[in-house]
Amino acid sequence: MTSAAEQTRSDIVAMLPRLRRFARALTGSLADADDIVQIAVERALMRMDQYQQGTRLDSWLFSITRNAWIDEARSRTRRGKVFAPAEAGEQVGYGGEAEVHTKLEADDVWTAMRKLPEDQREAVALVCVEGLAYREAADALGIPIGTLTSRLARGRETLQVMLGGAR
Repeated sequence: MTSAAEQTRSDIVAMLPRLRRFARALTGSLADADDIVQIAVERALMRMDQYQQGTRLDSWLFSITRNAWIDEARSRTRRGKVFAPAEAGEQVGYGGEAEVHTKLEADDVWTAMRKLPEDQREAVALVCVEGLAYREAADALGIPIGTLTSRLARGRETLQVMLGGAR
C-alpha cells in the first residue's frame, strides 16, 4: 500500500466526528447517523481510487455521506419503514446544571434543524456546523453557489425564528 493511500485512510478516520455531525443533521437520529457514516466510509474506502489527491477530502466525504442518506431514505420509503425515534435516555450520565443546560440548548438546535427542509438543512449543516466555505459546500451538494447561498439564508432565518432569535 502506498503512503498516500495510508494518509488518506488516516484522514478519513480523522473526519469521522465531522461526518457524524453532518449525518445527524441529515437524519435527525444518532443511530441513523452512525449507520449512514458507516455506509459512507465503506463506500469511500472501496472507491479510494476515485479520490483525487490534492482536492478537498472533506467535500468528497460529505458528498458520499449525503448520497448514502439519499439512498437510505429512498430505500426506507420503498420498504415503508418509519425512521427510528430518538433514543430514550439520551441524557443519562450528564451531570451538573451547566452541562444539562448546554445539552438542552443543543437538543433545541437539532430539533429545529430537523424541521428545516432537507435542502436548507444540508446547507446549514455544511456551512454553519462543519465550517465549509460556500464554494466547498456547493461542490459537495452539487449545486451552484447562488443556490447554496439562498438555501443557507432561508435556513438561517427559519432557525432564528424557531429558536426565538428573530427580532
